[in-house]
Amino acid sequence: MSIRRIDVGPRMSQIVIHGNTVYLAGQVGQPSGNVASQTRDILAAIDELLAKAGSDKTKILQAIIWLADMGTFAEMNAEWDKWVPQGNTPARATGEAKLAGPEYLVEIIVTAAI
Repeated sequence: MSIRRIDVGPRMSQIVIHGNTVYLAGQVGQPSGNVASQTRDILAAIDELLAKAGSDKTKILQAIIWLADMGTFAEMNAEWDKWVPQGNTPARATGEAKLAGPEYLVEIIVTAAI
């Protein structure tokens, strides 16, 4: 099977497609926002990246969500619940981690089918 990379940068590709599977790089929101606004930014970016790959959010297989503070879980989840299509919810894990910088509050990584 071939591997296709889209939006290739010096350190990583935003999208890697192998066979019928799409892997997205971890997405972060605008650092000036709160957890809700960063989550909305991220989910919009995921929509755009999946479209570039020929997929969409109904085909997400797995999501991994990192929060800088698990105390913001409900705030992130409120935005996620508005966005994720019911009946097509992916396998998901959420944990707390130090992110790339203290201004980043949420990071979301998804794997999807085409």
